[in-house]
Amino acid sequence: MKAIVATDPAAEAAGITLAERPEPTPAINDVVVEVHASGFVPAEWEWPSTWVDRAGRDRAQAIIGHEFAGVVTSLGYGTTGLSLGQRVFGITDWHRDGTLAEYAAVEARNLAPLPGNVDFRVGASLPISGLTAWQGLFQHGRLQAGQSVLAHGAAGAVGSVVTQLAREFGAYVIGTGRAADRQAALDFGANEFLDLATEDLDDIGGVDVVFDVIGADIQRRSARIIRPGGTLVSVVGPVEARPVDGLAVDFVVESVPSQLVEIVDRVRDGRLRTHIGTVATLDDAVPALNPTERRKGKTVISVRP
Repeated sequence: MKAIVATDPAAEAAGITLAERPEPTPAINDVVVEVHASGFVPAEWEWPSTWVDRAGRDRAQAIIGHEFAGVVTSLGYGTTGLSLGQRVFGITDWHRDGTLAEYAAVEARNLAPLPGNVDFRVGASLPISGLTAWQGLFQHGRLQAGQSVLAHGAAGAVGSVVTQLAREFGAYVIGTGRAADRQAALDFGANEFLDLATEDLDDIGGVDVVFDVIGADIQRRSARIIRPGGTLVSVVGPVEARPVDGLAVDFVVESVPSQLVEIVDRVRDGRLRTHIGTVATLDDAVPALNPTERRKGKTVISVRP
């Protein structure tokens, strides 16, 4: 089968290539899925699991990508809850071969049903962005109606979902980003927008939850404006700056099928829009995953156009 594999940690995206790999076989409690579309997170180059397995062994020629939508074609021994021919979407284990391939072996417990009226490309764009936003806001940020949220990167793949979910649950959302992102962030539901290049975070006055997808100096400045009892939620590694009178949480997204159902139901009824940017075929995935300029939204590879 065709697959996109990583060859060189130092080269990052420049070291990926289209290769032929054996089709996977399902282990106990696995399914094999015919992949129709796969999402991709550029930060994957920084994850240790991209390059070594849980025992510390080199993962040479590892298949990359960890979110997808497709159709179940094979069931492993003991697998329950899914059936042959079923449309599914979800996240694969970080240490296993991924989803930028024609087939992927996945633990059944990580998958949720994909409704028939949701396009595979939309389904592939949802798992990591959607679950990151959901878990960051509700599990870690403990968001409540009437609170305020500072959503960094509000026009991006994660930030756009953060913005929409926070607004749905009754929060006041201040989106941030570059000047060119202002209208997109407002269209996704931000109550107001702050240009990080020209406007001062301190002018906001105070917020209850900061959802940080940037880190470094932006994170440090954001920590200063969190109200007493508020929370700084980070998805960019250990928190360097903590609120004076609040919590700081960094987390790695987990696959929770019940949350995936909540998210895709919102897509079906129009409460949530996913932000898909570049779409490319598997044959054209290498340049799409190694862009020469900044791209907006989620990159999705259509494996079976």
